[in-house]
Amino acid sequence: MKNKIKLLVKYIITSVVALSLFNGVSAQNKVEAALKVKINSIIKKMTLEEKIGMLHGNALFSSAGVPRLGIPELTCDDGPLGVREEIKRFDWASANWTTDSATFLPNGSAIAATWNPLMANKYGVVIGEEANARKKDVMLAPAFNICRMPLCGRTYEYYSEDPYLNSQLAIQSVKGIQSQHVAACIKHFAANNQELDRDSVNTLVSERALREIYFPAFKAAIQQGNAYTIMSAYNKLNGYWCSENDFLLNKVLKGEWGFKGVVMSDWAGTHHTIAAANNGLDIEMGSKGYYDQWYFARPLLAAVKAGQVSVKTIDDKVYRVLWLMYHTSLSANHPKGSIATPAHAKAAYDIASESIVLLKNDNHLLPLKANSVKRIAVIGDNAIRTFALGGYGAGVKAKKEVTALDGIKSRFGKTASISFAQGYRANYLASRTDEQNSGYDQPDQNLIDEAVALAKTSDVAILCIGSNREYESEGHDRKNLELPFGEQALVNAVTAVNPKTIVVIMAGAPYDLNEIKKSNHAVVWSWFNGSEAGNALADVLKGVVNPSGKLPFTFPVSLKDSPAANLNTYPGKNLTAEYKEGILVGYRWYDTRKIQPQFPFGYGLSYTDFSIGNISTDKLSYAKNETIHAKFTIRNTGSRYGAEVVQLYVSDPVCSVLRPEKELKGFKKIFLKPGEIKKVEMKVKVADLAFYDELKKAWNAEVGEYVLQLGSSSGSITQKVKISVN
Repeated sequence: MKNKIKLLVKYIITSVVALSLFNGVSAQNKVEAALKVKINSIIKKMTLEEKIGMLHGNALFSSAGVPRLGIPELTCDDGPLGVREEIKRFDWASANWTTDSATFLPNGSAIAATWNPLMANKYGVVIGEEANARKKDVMLAPAFNICRMPLCGRTYEYYSEDPYLNSQLAIQSVKGIQSQHVAACIKHFAANNQELDRDSVNTLVSERALREIYFPAFKAAIQQGNAYTIMSAYNKLNGYWCSENDFLLNKVLKGEWGFKGVVMSDWAGTHHTIAAANNGLDIEMGSKGYYDQWYFARPLLAAVKAGQVSVKTIDDKVYRVLWLMYHTSLSANHPKGSIATPAHAKAAYDIASESIVLLKNDNHLLPLKANSVKRIAVIGDNAIRTFALGGYGAGVKAKKEVTALDGIKSRFGKTASISFAQGYRANYLASRTDEQNSGYDQPDQNLIDEAVALAKTSDVAILCIGSNREYESEGHDRKNLELPFGEQALVNAVTAVNPKTIVVIMAGAPYDLNEIKKSNHAVVWSWFNGSEAGNALADVLKGVVNPSGKLPFTFPVSLKDSPAANLNTYPGKNLTAEYKEGILVGYRWYDTRKIQPQFPFGYGLSYTDFSIGNISTDKLSYAKNETIHAKFTIRNTGSRYGAEVVQLYVSDPVCSVLRPEKELKGFKKIFLKPGEIKKVEMKVKVADLAFYDELKKAWNAEVGEYVLQLGSSSGSITQKVKISVN
């Protein structure tokens, strides 16, 4: 039956496309019209009980189909680091498959650090191909909540602190996944910015902040990426659970943005039957107890029969689920997929190598000259640790994961002797209580002594520190910004005996690097960087790859400098977190309040140098419906091939409301040979200069002067030009 339906739909669509081309009518509109007819005809054949059955889970990662009509189950899989290992149908234990090893992809903030939408698309294609190989219809990825608070346990999973950067990457991640006829489930909608009390906190956020900061990436992923599914967040937003928030799901998502797909709850994120059904939730997932007792099971059936939820509402939900299926599992020419292939490993390598950020390179210690380095000390637990698994949340049973030590050996082992010392003990588990983890932050003097002895006899020491997937984990937030496991004591001791120490930090969120920044000549940031992390890192250290990563969030000098901490709005009081900083999130806060960060948003060095000049615009004055064409030149003034991320910020000096000092409105990653010059153009719609006017309930690009600013980070602006809007 399933194959017959596929063939019928394919025939209808093919015929309609041919006819539409003949008639000069949009082929896509005709396809959608044909699909609408087909789906409505199926819904008419369904019983109410069958419809209800499709709207809630029937196992941990699936919801029911209707076998008699050829409608299959809808299957989901956890992301976003890759397709997770197969678990049992009704519990979280491993299914013990031998064929479910997958590619471990770089974490979300690593993807953001590439500042390259092509890398986000490449990530998505791999996810989609591997999901197909495992017969998964929906990937619960990408996750791109705004990094509002550096301590958030899922910062590593999310992208950045900036809505524009998030938007451009989210669009391409979604397009990549869905190019393989697999649904991207964008998450978590909305204002899910802390793990502490995440399932009970009420976030109070102004409509302006929602529209300017927390909504844009979701809107872009839907309207430009055409995301098929979206996951509601655990928290309340302005007094209402996100899974039953009429403003969020009905008015904005489905009404204003025209979302056609499915709203899925986060696991155990549904709280009521009638409110959730009437206010926009389509599928309930992960609730506790017997499946037929879930909110969208027997209670929903009873609510419909009692007239509290209309049949029309139920039909709309079922329509969305079927629409999703005809774009995924029931789609024509559905790809077979592939998993853990060499091509996927290459994609992981490409993303990782573009994500690595060079934070400091005084005395040009990097890149290492292989011929002059004969003895290398590799120190630190993170040199031998893998990051595909750990803590709570989704992981990957990686087919392979190259550690830093393995990568360094493969790149330097033929010309140098390489020795290892652990240096510190990462004695922390996310599953333990604070009492059980007590002492995790204390240095191990015996391990430090061993590391110091090794460093003394080596030409260079590569110190691999940072965090891991236990310490940064879903389900809890960090307590502070300090480096864990007594690592600072290790850094101080090794640096004291070997001035040629390279500090490599592997983590997914900001940390306090003040002391390291002052004392170390070379500092590299390397993320939880996927299956090829060690090879990508070693190639950067050797100079095979010129680092081009840029920080996707601000590193504060101290926690009290960050807006949520400064205003005492985190984690909230009485389970209420008021976002008092409003639109001043991330660099918007630091720049506007004139607070010097440890490292600014968008920061990252290279082994070569670039000059940006000759900024101009096609006009000096623009109407509100026009587009600004900003042009500039960039030159590689150094001796190595490399890439610079040129960032375009805009400021509105005189405005009727508070505006940030500057806002990112464009960026381009530009690769240049030594001495090469390129002329580059960036386009910005005048409408995108607007702020959300809460009085008018509309976007407002006020008449007046604006300043376009070009630079290599929010803290390094080298070119400015003024334009006016009339």
